[in-house]
Amino acid sequence: MKKLILSIVTAAALATPALAADIKMVTKAPPPPPPSPWDVAFGAALMSDYLVRGITQSNHRPSVFAYFEPRYNVTKDLQLYAGIAGASISFPNRAAAEVDFTAGIRPTFGPLALDFGAIYYWYPGGQCFNGSPAPVFGTDCLANGYLPVNLNVIKSDLSFWEVYAKGTWTVTDQFALGGGVYYSSSVLNSGADGTYVYGSVKVTAPGSLLPAGFGLYASGEVGHWFLGTSDNFYCTQPVAGCGGQFPNGIPYASYTTWNLGFGITRSVFTLDFRYSDTNLSKGDCNAFTSDQTARELGNVTAINPGGFGSNWCGQTFYVKGSFDLTAMTNIK
Repeated sequence: MKKLILSIVTAAALATPALAADIKMVTKAPPPPPPSPWDVAFGAALMSDYLVRGITQSNHRPSVFAYFEPRYNVTKDLQLYAGIAGASISFPNRAAAEVDFTAGIRPTFGPLALDFGAIYYWYPGGQCFNGSPAPVFGTDCLANGYLPVNLNVIKSDLSFWEVYAKGTWTVTDQFALGGGVYYSSSVLNSGADGTYVYGSVKVTAPGSLLPAGFGLYASGEVGHWFLGTSDNFYCTQPVAGCGGQFPNGIPYASYTTWNLGFGITRSVFTLDFRYSDTNLSKGDCNAFTSDQTARELGNVTAINPGGFGSNWCGQTFYVKGSFDLTAMTNIK
């Protein structure tokens, strides 16, 4: 009996190494790390004209634009963001550039994407032009030996803030509707409040109709800017100084603007062709913008008795080439 047990133990011992060699260790792969909630969007553009709400910011000349926006995805349907953007401009006060600071929150509900935030427009390096020999309305604007030929006046600091709420409803892959509202208590630091409301539509061509990698869309927007009355730095008068009509400020003319165009996309690049116009007259445009290039006489309005007219608010066709990337999607 002892010999039998010893034989079984010996056989098992000799067989174990061979058996172990045929058995592979099965281990479960560790789960992949969760995606980072952080992301960054950035891009740049070259434009034949820089328009904001139908009014040129670059005196109908080319402009460059760039932005950088860090993002934090709280959930897949809730994003926080802050950003900075800059553009070249040509303002009456000779400001060096437009620099925008933004921050907000973007909740998404299925096909409805919302955006609530605030933006601060900073225009550094401006000079103040005014016909008065003394400071006006608490500013540092003194007679500096220069006034535009059209006698327009302008503050050295045009910086201001806006808050906004906007959204996009993606009805289908080819059709989307948008809309929103912006509000400021002092547009361009003029003292005049402003509420801008708009609606937009975008139609995208099916990818099956285009060469591989290309996209095509058509879009349009209609907006209205409700503008209030400026502070008494500005007034309407045929000569320099604030002793003329509306000595307490200019009641700016509210106006409607619209644009229509189409764009071609390829990867992260977009080429957009667009027509823009407003119903703001040349005279009322001059009163609102203080356009340093306004020369055309005969454009007398209630708020522009001097008659100089500005072309900054009229019909414009412009082209914009841009690229837009996000670090998590476009950069591997």
